[in-house]
Amino acid sequence: MRLDKYLKVTRILKRRTISKELAMNERVLVNGKVAKPSYEVKLNDEIEIIFGQRHLKVRVLGIKEVVRKNDADVLYEVIEE
Repeated sequence: MRLDKYLKVTRILKRRTISKELAMNERVLVNGKVAKPSYEVKLNDEIEIIFGQRHLKVRVLGIKEVVRKNDADVLYEVIEE
């Protein structure tokens, strides 16, 4: 699944356009490297998102195309906030 879609489906970010824009501005890292919105997310990838002064680092635990709001947080684990 594409990085921008994964961030939207897991509800880490509210909109896919926002996740796409952050990635285009080099504010999303996967495994320590700048990632494009089209990056294919894999299990155990570490995604770091930089929102101004705030950093969020998560590990991918699962990948699903469709997820209920209550089940979205089981697809990732927060490593650093």
